Amino acid sequence: MPYFDVLFPINLGPLTYSCPDALIKSAGPGMLVSAPLRKTNALGVIIRNNTAPPSGRIREISAVHGNTPLLGKGLLKLLAWMSEYYIASAGLILKQAFPKELFTRTKPKKTAVKPASVELELNPVPECDIADIHTSMAQNKYQTFLVRPTSALHEYSYAAALLRTSRNVIVMLPEITQADSFYHAVRKDLGDRVCLMHSDMSAGRRSKNIDDIISGRCDIVIGTRVSLFAPLKQVSLIVVIHEHSGSFKVEEGVRINIRDCAVMRGFFEKVPVVLTSAAPSLDSWYNAVSGKYRLIRLNENARLPRIKVVNMRFAVKARPYLSQTVVDGAKRYTQQEKRVMFVINRRGHSTMLHCAECGSIEKCTVCGIPMVLHKESTSILCHYCGKTRPVPEFCQRCKSPDIELLGAGTQKIEEDIAAIIGIKPVRFDSDMAKKKSEIKALVEEAALNSSQIIVGTKMMTKRISRLQAFFMAAILNIDTSLSVPDFRAREKAFQDIMAVRDLVQPEGEVIIQTRLPQDPLFRHCKDNNYPAFAAEELSIRKELDFPPYTRLLNILISGNQQLPEKIVNIIRESAEDIEILGPSEIATRKGAVEYSVLLKHHDRKVLHAAAGAALNASRNAKESIVRVDVDPY
Repeated sequence: MPYFDVLFPINLGPLTYSCPDALIKSAGPGMLVSAPLRKTNALGVIIRNNTAPPSGRIREISAVHGNTPLLGKGLLKLLAWMSEYYIASAGLILKQAFPKELFTRTKPKKTAVKPASVELELNPVPECDIADIHTSMAQNKYQTFLVRPTSALHEYSYAAALLRTSRNVIVMLPEITQADSFYHAVRKDLGDRVCLMHSDMSAGRRSKNIDDIISGRCDIVIGTRVSLFAPLKQVSLIVVIHEHSGSFKVEEGVRINIRDCAVMRGFFEKVPVVLTSAAPSLDSWYNAVSGKYRLIRLNENARLPRIKVVNMRFAVKARPYLSQTVVDGAKRYTQQEKRVMFVINRRGHSTMLHCAECGSIEKCTVCGIPMVLHKESTSILCHYCGKTRPVPEFCQRCKSPDIELLGAGTQKIEEDIAAIIGIKPVRFDSDMAKKKSEIKALVEEAALNSSQIIVGTKMMTKRISRLQAFFMAAILNIDTSLSVPDFRAREKAFQDIMAVRDLVQPEGEVIIQTRLPQDPLFRHCKDNNYPAFAAEELSIRKELDFPPYTRLLNILISGNQQLPEKIVNIIRESAEDIEILGPSEIATRKGAVEYSVLLKHHDRKVLHAAAGAALNASRNAKESIVRVDVDPY
């Protein structure tokens, strides 16, 4: 009797089942089956034949569903790789990363596809720029290409050019808004061959799209992270747009980098993978310049917005955090009935409450970081753990009533812009919109031409489009991004500036306020010279021995105060040459405390062995949760 290992979308590894004679012809790796699990029948996927079944009673597969494998060989290999690489059970990976509609379909409601609110007009791309990728596709050969266009619009145009003559393609974008825009742009030419996959769709529509993919009616899948796991029978190309985006990293549950998984799916499917970005991640750039990836340089002569840097140490100021240059520019553009945006990565009204008498700052009692005034709710709030308390009348330390408001968040900028320019801005931050429906309504409001000025955080720059015709953008507090204790701070700052630049029309301008104008970062941004920036940054990383020149792995421990030191001692004994940073105590967003043990080594296998030892040590520890974050950046 044949035996198969079946994987269910739960936190377990594969279980072995026998296959009755009546089902032998239809059973095989990748097939969707029903099998008894505990006291019920559950849906799972056969992942392999088992030629050495365990002893004892083995239960039978109950049914085989469909005529063809649900998961092809490439997806099965990817699933096994993800389980090993991210140190998690394959069942948990299947549950977390793959679309749940693979197992449970929902009947779709009949609703018309809404057109995009803003039409994405793509540019022509010369055949010579995509010829190498088409050659690789024709040879059924794996190769990762890194393409650096000058702007997001050129990224979309490049990807669309690849789709026009291709079949069986997956295109991933980091944000739902971006996926929607690109989908509507290419659907005009490709019609019903194209389907969309993201978390904001109804379960019924995702179910229909999965059925269309399995049947072959749709062979081009566009979407966010979940689209990588579309059950295409045969893949010919995988494209990752804005490959640098942090949105490709899953931050809940198993910490998976979907961009890296896309590269691995291409490897297992033996097809090319195309990564595109105007400001690539330094990991991808390093892989390209070192020969692991193939770098494609495009011959573009695109017009780009001007970038102007204002030195806030000497600039004339309309407010302590608002230069007169920015105010004058905003007045000039709004008088011409052109749209303006202000980007400040601080929500709330004032960023700290400061005692003029003793210098004390109101801090969160849980996290120890300054609390932010939210004027609308007349409270101060910790933006990390969410703890709130009423605005104090007296200093907590010296009881002085002389409390000053320092700094500015989106609420304060909104107030000041309305007072100075006479136009009430639309505010776009997580205080204004937390639910998906609220975010969607805010995106629609921001798209209206009557919204001449928008004030928002990075949340805004991820969700609105350049095609909504902004002619000026002011980045007000870039220095806070440069001063965070993160070896990627300058890389992220460069990418944030490029993301804002992409939202401005070519004839417009981006104004950056800074007290560090001498930083070469700003010169490279003005010159659009990413290669020079990357070369400088990589030389610093090499000297400090940070990725991509070494590997990192983070072990997060909560619920047991003795366990972190125990884990550190076990790791020291297992591998003496591992660099251990920690344990350090950090507050979670839910107000609890957890401990971080960051491991550093040049060999991934050494780090994985250490993580395995840590997990084994914590297996019997009471009231403890231990999580592993591979490549925590």
